[in-house]
Amino acid sequence: MKVFEDIKVRPESWVKAAIYSLLIGVAYFSAFTYLVHLWNNDDFSYCYLVPFFVLFLIWEKRKRLVTIPSNPSWKGIVVFGIGIFLYWLGELGGEYYTLFISFWMVVVGLIWLHHGWRKVKTIWFALVMVLAMFPPPNVICVQVSLGLKLLSSQLGVWMLHLSGMSAFREGNVIDLGFTQLQVVDACSGLRYLVPLMVLSLLFAHWFMDHFWKRLVLFASAVPLAVFINSFRIAMTGILYRVAGAEIANGFFHGFAGGLIFVVALPVFFVIVWFLKKLPPKETGFKLQLADVTPEMLELRAKAQPMPSKGWKDALFQPRFVAAVIVLLGIFAIANTFEFREKMPVRKSFSQFPMMVGEWRGAKQIMDQQFIDVLKFSDYISANFYDRNGKTVNLYIAYYDDQRKGASIHSPESCLPSSGWEFREAGGAWIPTSLGQPSMKVRRAFMEKEGRIEAAYYWFPMRGKVLTQLYQIKLHNFWDALTRRRTDGALVMAITPIYPTEIAKEADQRIQRFVTDIRPILHEFLPE
Repeated sequence: MKVFEDIKVRPESWVKAAIYSLLIGVAYFSAFTYLVHLWNNDDFSYCYLVPFFVLFLIWEKRKRLVTIPSNPSWKGIVVFGIGIFLYWLGELGGEYYTLFISFWMVVVGLIWLHHGWRKVKTIWFALVMVLAMFPPPNVICVQVSLGLKLLSSQLGVWMLHLSGMSAFREGNVIDLGFTQLQVVDACSGLRYLVPLMVLSLLFAHWFMDHFWKRLVLFASAVPLAVFINSFRIAMTGILYRVAGAEIANGFFHGFAGGLIFVVALPVFFVIVWFLKKLPPKETGFKLQLADVTPEMLELRAKAQPMPSKGWKDALFQPRFVAAVIVLLGIFAIANTFEFREKMPVRKSFSQFPMMVGEWRGAKQIMDQQFIDVLKFSDYISANFYDRNGKTVNLYIAYYDDQRKGASIHSPESCLPSSGWEFREAGGAWIPTSLGQPSMKVRRAFMEKEGRIEAAYYWFPMRGKVLTQLYQIKLHNFWDALTRRRTDGALVMAITPIYPTEIAKEADQRIQRFVTDIRPILHEFLPE
């Protein structure tokens, strides 16, 4: 059609796109580097395919896009501005995921700013799919993995029973009699769930017209992922008995990737077929390669062609100039101004006393591999014993300044990756003592291989006591701006629940210990 032949992307538009790409690339370089690092994790390797899906989704709308005249709007500056705010929240708060969302909003804002809402609306699904490039935050992954491990273990044992094998499950350990299977985080099914959710979204987009059917198709990814992982666990148990550990482990870790698509694709087609049989009627496959109606052609014909303003007018367009100045500004400020330069003087944990009240301590040395991952400035790990010989472990990680990739980790997101299960996590109060006010902390019961421990932890931050990770990010952002400080710490006290005692006695032991060390902590954690 002549209407498509007449439409060409002007050279100045390519130049503006290149300038935006360069500025965004340098401003978000650290975030993109970390993102690729995440993609190298087996759980998130599917992300490498998402950009190709996004480009295809835009390409399939190409004919519709060219029939819609561009209608630049300053309304896009609102989304762009929110993206810039999230950039600083992520930079100063030390949170990569906030930077990912910031990048997404900046891109959406620029498209809206230069091409108008109608074009943004036309490619809305492709823009939403961009979010699938960003692996979920670790705290969400941990919670999802815990649930998936439990469901997969239960269903896997049920499948083993159906096959005639004897199997007993305790937590996430499956005892087969002749061996035990440990369903760890890497085998939770998370690496199947998210790719299947992305695949189900594409099926819903192309095959379903009605919202409730799309929702059903999207939700079907969850039980499908659990079933596939449970089947994998059951097959591993069967192969252990039939073929030995080497072949079983090879199946467990190697065959699963192909199994996803071998099983999932036919299942999704069956679900689509079933949903199409239900009212209201569906139109069928909706790959939109020729998705142009006569009404859209008429709209394009009536639209006044935008006159060519030349290179000077194009590159000095107010919207373009404003966006470029902002992007240049955030890059320049982030790389020349130090927001964390005020690092207070404090005592080293090497001077932490090993005799505190009734408690006698012995320091522990952490493995270098954990030190390299946690990236703290100073730490102490020590076991303290009361008069009865019962233990409380004290762990403190201190950060002179918190940055992206080198900030405080919450135990709720870190310890489960070591096999610990958090239970009954909630708040608790350390009572008033020695003229100090009561203090709210986080309490949790942790279980691993039948061992149960009670843990109290909190985050001392520049005179404040915080208990939630999001509070750390917000306070880091504000204090970096107003005080040029982001120093802080994680303090954690852990005690086992001994076989002869109840949880309340472990609680009382930790509270006694924390009450005794609180006056000392102020010497090592500056306010």
